[in-house]
Amino acid sequence: MRKVLAFNLVSLDGFFEGPDHNIDWHNVDDEFNDFAVQQLADLGMLIFGRVTYELMASYWPTATAIETDPHVSSQMNALPKVVFSRTLQTADWTNTRLVNTDAAAEVAALKQQPGKDIALFGSAKLQSGLLQAGQIDELRVMLNPVLLGRGTPLFKPEDQLKLTLLDLKRFRSGNVLLTYGPCQTP
Repeated sequence: MRKVLAFNLVSLDGFFEGPDHNIDWHNVDDEFNDFAVQQLADLGMLIFGRVTYELMASYWPTATAIETDPHVSSQMNALPKVVFSRTLQTADWTNTRLVNTDAAAEVAALKQQPGKDIALFGSAKLQSGLLQAGQIDELRVMLNPVLLGRGTPLFKPEDQLKLTLLDLKRFRSGNVLLTYGPCQTP
C-alpha cells in the first residue's frame, strides 16, 4: 500500500504562506533543491488543493522554471497529479486529473493502487481534511528560520494529532526538516 506524505515549508511562527499567498520567504538554495529532486524521485503521484494547484501549474511548465530549475520542473511536469476542487472546471497541467468528489475517499482509493508514494504539497485546507480523515501517513515540515508575524497557519485548530518524530535533518541554510508519523487523533 502506498503512503501519503504531506510536505510544507513553514515559518518559525507557524505560517505556510504570508499575506496574499506570499511565499517569497521560502529559504531555497542548492541543498534544498537537491533534497527536492530526491523527494520527487521517490514519489509516484502529487495531490493538490485548488489554490496550490493553480500556483504550481502557473510556474512549473513555464520556460523560466524549465531553464532555472530543470530537474525539479521535469519531475513536477512528468508526475501524475490529482487536483481536488469543487470550483475548477478544468485542470490543464500535463498529467493532471480533476476530482470534485470526496477527497478522503479518493485518497484512500489511490493509496490502494500499486506504485510509489503520494505527496501532498501546500494545500493546507486539503491537508487538514485528510489529516482528520486519517489519510496522511507522514508529515514533513520544513521549518524556515523566519518570523512572518501573519499569514496562513499550516495547521487548523481541528488538526489535533499525536505525532512521533521519525527524522530530523538540518540544512546549512538554517532550515530544519522535521518528519513525523503516524498521524493519528489523540
